[in-house]
Amino acid sequence: MRYGHGLIVGKFYPPHAGHHALIAAAEAACDRVTVVVAPSTRESIPLDERLAWLRAGHGPAVDFVGVHDDHPVDYADPAVWELHMEIFRKAAGTDRVDAVFSSEAYGEELAHRFHAEAVTVDLDRAQVPVSGTAVRADPPAHWHLLGPGARGWLARRVIVVGAESTGTTTMARALARHYRLRGGVWAATRWVPEFGRELTERKLRALRSVRPSATIFDVTWDRADFAEVAATQNAHEDEAARLGSPVLFGDTDALATTIWEERYLGDTSDAVRDQVREPDLYLLTHDAGVPFVDDGLRDGQHIRAWMTQRFAAVLTGAPVHHLTGSYRQRLHTAIEATDELLARGWTFEPPLSSSSPGSAGAVP
Repeated sequence: MRYGHGLIVGKFYPPHAGHHALIAAAEAACDRVTVVVAPSTRESIPLDERLAWLRAGHGPAVDFVGVHDDHPVDYADPAVWELHMEIFRKAAGTDRVDAVFSSEAYGEELAHRFHAEAVTVDLDRAQVPVSGTAVRADPPAHWHLLGPGARGWLARRVIVVGAESTGTTTMARALARHYRLRGGVWAATRWVPEFGRELTERKLRALRSVRPSATIFDVTWDRADFAEVAATQNAHEDEAARLGSPVLFGDTDALATTIWEERYLGDTSDAVRDQVREPDLYLLTHDAGVPFVDDGLRDGQHIRAWMTQRFAAVLTGAPVHHLTGSYRQRLHTAIEATDELLARGWTFEPPLSSSSPGSAGAVP
């Protein structure tokens, strides 16, 4: 049957393949669809993020409307239902709703209150075996049922930092390989190279095009360069997280860029500092016992010890493990630290539900 205006209401905490299948079913049956995303304000994933992830997966015939709903729910209490309906009706707009699409038991009542036909899609989750509750309980087990946006937001980020020639690249690459070899969902594990090195290569290449004898010591840096490094590193990290496994490794980040900016220009600018984001875990590679290898792009052998100390000072209070000793010892420490991080799982503020203190029921 064909409908004019279809409606879907939910929390989408987080959006998953079942949600997308529900929306696709409404798209196929309606001239236009309104999806009301209505979480409580206490939930962990921001409303704007959910809206962006959902919009990316559907066409212009679907209108996504976000609204917070902090009313407790009692499915047996008409007055409480009406508190929610006031929010839902306003979000749905003034046009008549012809059909309410849902994969939940409350869909029949919701449709009745909109004076619309109830269309139930995959109520028993036989077509897409997933729910928001299941995803929150174990994201890696349902990773294949999450879209790029949700994956990028949920991915645990482990960043390796350190002075020049202390093995940050080697460590990030080795960690990604270690987790890829675990197979399954981990086979997609990625690492993000250092964009600052790429920019250094470009600058040196451009300099040599006019001065063939130029060396790394002739390369100069300004504030805009460091701002570009921080922004691009963040962008590359975000893209890799969207496409990878539940853990992502990075060779440096915007915080490290503030230290490099301090080293070359004497202090750090707001343009770089404002782009700093704390990852789930830092791994600091110490310089002691690691030979300096001059690859033509390094110029800081004389200040490696200072930079290691500076990183340690800046990371005080941050989630950090220090990597010392042989390569094998460092890798073992890094894997143990990452495994501990992953074993702690993901923490979500629970949605309003009948099991929540002070709440009368689950938000539809």
